[in-house]
Amino acid sequence: MDSAAQDLLLGTIVRILANEISSIAGIHDQVKDIKEELVSMIALLQDAEGKKAHTKTEETWVASVRDSVYDVEDLIDEFIYRIYEEKSGRPVASWFHQTIHIPKNLWYRRQIANKLCNIKQTIKAISERNRNYGVGHVTALEGTSNSPNVQNWMQYQAEASLFIKEDELVGIASQKKILMGWLMNEEPNQTIIPVVGMGGSGKTTLVASTFNNDTVKRRFNCYAWITVSQTYVIEDLYRDLIKQFHESRKEEIPPSINAMSFRELLQMLVNYLDSKSYLKDTWDLFSKKAFFTYPNKSCPPELEPVAWKILDKCEGLPLAIVALGGLMSSKKSYADWSNVYNSFNWHLENDPSLDSVKNILLHSFNDLPYRLKHCFLYCSLFPEDYEMKRKRLIRLWIAEGFVEHQTGVTLEVVAERYLSELCFRSMLQVVERNPVGRPKILKLHDLIREIAVSTSKKEKFCASSHGKELKEVMKENGVRRLSYTGMSQLRSFLVFSIGMSSLCLSNSLIAEFKLLRTLDLENVPIEELPDGVVYLFNLRYLNLRGTAIKKLPKSIGRLRNLQTLNISHTKIETLPKGIAKLLNLRHLIMSQLHTDVTGTRFSNINGTMFRYINGIRAPLNVSKLNKLQVLSCVEAEGDFIRLVGNMNQLTRIGITNVKKSDEMHLCDSIQKLQLLQHLELMACDEEEILGTNALSSPSPQLRGVLLVGKLEKVPFWFHSLRNLTSLGLHWSRLEEDLLPYIADLPCLGRLILVNSYVGKELCFGRGFVKLTKLMLRNFPSVNKITIEKGVMPNLKFFEVGNCNELKTLPLGLEYLTNLQELHLVNLPMEIIDPIRKGAVDRPRVQHIPEINHYNFIQSGGVTIEKLS
Repeated sequence: MDSAAQDLLLGTIVRILANEISSIAGIHDQVKDIKEELVSMIALLQDAEGKKAHTKTEETWVASVRDSVYDVEDLIDEFIYRIYEEKSGRPVASWFHQTIHIPKNLWYRRQIANKLCNIKQTIKAISERNRNYGVGHVTALEGTSNSPNVQNWMQYQAEASLFIKEDELVGIASQKKILMGWLMNEEPNQTIIPVVGMGGSGKTTLVASTFNNDTVKRRFNCYAWITVSQTYVIEDLYRDLIKQFHESRKEEIPPSINAMSFRELLQMLVNYLDSKSYLKDTWDLFSKKAFFTYPNKSCPPELEPVAWKILDKCEGLPLAIVALGGLMSSKKSYADWSNVYNSFNWHLENDPSLDSVKNILLHSFNDLPYRLKHCFLYCSLFPEDYEMKRKRLIRLWIAEGFVEHQTGVTLEVVAERYLSELCFRSMLQVVERNPVGRPKILKLHDLIREIAVSTSKKEKFCASSHGKELKEVMKENGVRRLSYTGMSQLRSFLVFSIGMSSLCLSNSLIAEFKLLRTLDLENVPIEELPDGVVYLFNLRYLNLRGTAIKKLPKSIGRLRNLQTLNISHTKIETLPKGIAKLLNLRHLIMSQLHTDVTGTRFSNINGTMFRYINGIRAPLNVSKLNKLQVLSCVEAEGDFIRLVGNMNQLTRIGITNVKKSDEMHLCDSIQKLQLLQHLELMACDEEEILGTNALSSPSPQLRGVLLVGKLEKVPFWFHSLRNLTSLGLHWSRLEEDLLPYIADLPCLGRLILVNSYVGKELCFGRGFVKLTKLMLRNFPSVNKITIEKGVMPNLKFFEVGNCNELKTLPLGLEYLTNLQELHLVNLPMEIIDPIRKGAVDRPRVQHIPEINHYNFIQSGGVTIEKLS
């Protein structure tokens, strides 16, 4: 249980019980004792979980402490639930008290007293066991991650590592010349190139053909080809490498090689490869992580001997190397490093089933700060290979109480640091990043997930059912968080719609989740939200995104603790008035794809629709939600635009149905939102002027702007957006060239222009130094696009679509040397055919690894043709 949640629970129980049960003698003393024991037990649990139990007795003691903490938490939550039931006037509770004619709460108070006595007895037994058997003093490694110094390091590291991109996925094109180009790169970098694909897709053929190429072989001083089977002997692999290296240089193979030990073989390899070009340098890979904060980012001489010993444990596997490097980056002294090395040896000697890699990963987990352990284990709720969105994870962590309150920063910022730290330690893998380099989509490596799942089950933290009966899974695991499970002590319920055609979410099932904190039903095929959901007084996170739900209950305001409500891409069109009672709401995420008269939804992927998304109608009193940080998207009605300026905690706002007459109130409100980071505005129709010229100085923190609607001129306040990373202008239809106004924005990484200019030529003549993604869609008059040399030097993704007057490919593509993807959408065949046939335009694009042609057809389908 997180310390923030602990403080909340303690404060709540003392406040409520002091008022509600003063008539029962002795209860106050028990409450005080339990409070003190709870604080002590949580401190012991945090201390123990930051260390490592080395005996079964110690493990049993830690488990007993944990169970007692959970029992106290359950007791507090259940008592508050009973109080809530009576105060809310729920029919069942009222009928119960009228029927049995006992004083309000008296029967349950006595039960509370009995349970408190039982818990106290359990606690005494744990303390007695501690004294008798000498447990409760689990030995810690020096410099454990829970120390203040390491906590400070973690904050620095988390912020700095936001922009490290070595964990980005590498895409391998299908053509041999691309693979050869990477291998022939003259830069002296050690590189790992994964070639990934289904069985039989030609991976081995591609790599073998490249390996056997004489030109490639001449690039390297030595080379080898080995096959690693499911079961292998590491010494045999090393011998094979040594033999092939010598053969590649026509050298004599050492005669004693067959009698050498693992360490002797490894030393021979290290000595032989010294000063030679080869594909993988484990030391450099390890050093990039382990010595990130050291001067010159290099290993201090006094640590080098033990560092090499620790690195040997990785057996050359990149996953283990980066995980171990992340672990060791917080260790500063020789003693710290020696303790880690000795701990590795102890576990390998005492657990034969634990291989070196899992041992390293387990140590990486044990070294995590207490709160990060919870955040990491929570990820095991997601299915194998599931791609987790950063914002979804962060909001779930906050709802669960895993994120620590820190003075001067929001919970969201703290959670971002947690996530960055997990990425740096390679506990989470980054699948995709946003334009500014921040992780956007993440996943768990299979081996790391195994550790998360097994640890979660052992600690009764969370589990997954995979289709089992709910009660059966709960009985088997006794867990508190489950993706598809149930029962009264449950705190989290996540359902994933993989292979699911329907889900029966009945009121009787919901009634069993009375202490639930998070309910995540994203993309689950349900059409109605059970009425019983509004009685989940403890609910902090409700995700209905992608469901077919048409309305929210009128009594949604009962969910007083709700922090996140996501109803995006549902069929909900209007919020009930009770939404204004959700005073703890931080994120209200709501929008839906536009539908035509037939009910067909549009995604506007080709940019030909103006209104591709609809906001939700909200009551005016939604402006009273003064903790709200995210409000997107809401329809502008009545005085809403004027009132939204009072919501001064907003970091993201999306408003649709904006009219020209709203300009003064709109600009005045935006001016007041000085914490705003993302602004999205959509006019009521394509002919309505979207007026923003009265805006003088928007929030300096603005990172994303999307304007959908006709603009009279380029907003002059664009020049002040020094932190802007993403800009979208849709249907602006400007008569003046907008590019000179935005070319010098220093942080702009993504630019999406849809029908934003009515001129005939677009010329990127200067600037755009940070731009990595450019999309030009639906320019009906443009017949020429020019890119000057030196402009957009970092562009990686370029899309041109629905420009029917365009006569040729954009001029200057050959200057975009970092371009990885070129997407051509619904362009005239006179542009596509020369590329397809290898004619005059082909040399200008031959350096681009991936070129795709998309053709949308009237029936709604799309054909994709690879031109690279």
